[in-house]
Amino acid sequence: MDLKFRHTSPAFRTFCGDDALASLPRELARVGARRAVIVCGPSIVKHTESLNRVHDALGEHLVGQFDGVAEHSPLPVVEQARRFLADHDAEAVIAVGGGSAVVTARAASILLAEQRDIRQLCTRRDTDGKLVSPRLTAPKLPQWVVPSTPTTAYAKAGSAVRDPETGERLALYDPKTRAQGVLLDPAMALTAPARLTWSAALNVFAMAVEGLQSRHIDPLADAQLAHALRTVIAWLPHLHTDPDAARPRLHLMLAALMSGQGSDHSGGGLAQALSHAVGPRSSAGNGVVEALLLPHAMRFNAGAVGHRLTMLADVLGLPDRSAESVIGKFERLLEVFEVPGRLRDLGVSEKDLVEAAGHALEDWAITSGPRVPDRIDVLALLTNAW
Repeated sequence: MDLKFRHTSPAFRTFCGDDALASLPRELARVGARRAVIVCGPSIVKHTESLNRVHDALGEHLVGQFDGVAEHSPLPVVEQARRFLADHDAEAVIAVGGGSAVVTARAASILLAEQRDIRQLCTRRDTDGKLVSPRLTAPKLPQWVVPSTPTTAYAKAGSAVRDPETGERLALYDPKTRAQGVLLDPAMALTAPARLTWSAALNVFAMAVEGLQSRHIDPLADAQLAHALRTVIAWLPHLHTDPDAARPRLHLMLAALMSGQGSDHSGGGLAQALSHAVGPRSSAGNGVVEALLLPHAMRFNAGAVGHRLTMLADVLGLPDRSAESVIGKFERLLEVFEVPGRLRDLGVSEKDLVEAAGHALEDWAITSGPRVPDRIDVLALLTNAW
């Protein structure tokens, strides 16, 4: 088969180390932005010293701080952030914190620019039943990320907002909201509890594995995903043995960037889509749910991705390249990573599975896997995992 693919790398700048934040004023000047707003959550505000490092770096450019970010980026909070950006005449957004801060900043910028109801802007099914994302044409505020956790959201163009009234996951897609870059500050990396970093890193791990099973063959993306996978395997255990060290966290953040960029080309996966639906119904972060579901998704896809599982065996250094050997290795890794074995262990009730299955089938990620399931498949997989 001829090798044929398209790989476009969006402009993105990465700064890592004690002086990473010093690049912020230059980054703002590069795009002509003078008025910057920080978007973060209450947990970050408690870390005064680390947050002041961002304040000091921004200096007179900082005109406001929205610190109401909540888990899963609920729609009312995103609306509040949109109004905050408007009230402060923001010309740039600095997302400080984890994935919810990044997504809230992006989604608020979309609502601010497009001036329409979110249901007119989000991904939905067309008359043919296909999931489509409307083209969002208004210019968007430039974004930068100062992360506290390793999240694949750094480099993404999508923003998933949860409507707490309906339980819907409203997905917005706009390449113009991709961050200009990420600034990996060791002090900020240490603000997150080790357990939260662990959960986020599991998402990085699962997305890398699913990306490497994609039906889209892209050697450049595969290289990013494979190294992201190796990096998580090498550095995740250090969160337990050395929880107060910045170095493991920075390596996991770099893995998150590679996994996020690589999976942009490979597409999402079944475990990802299911975790988006199950995660809010559980007592755990999406990363934990996604990792738990990963072996189940791999078994479902195994017949369609034999050659990709062989490549995963090579990445892991396994002499036995059979599907069961590869999936078994990941199950053992999840045990080492102390991931719970059943959805019921995460507070998911059996009656939640039917509703979660319905929401998962509306998730864009489910369409890009190597084998697209129907409702019966999804319910069977979730029931088996429960």
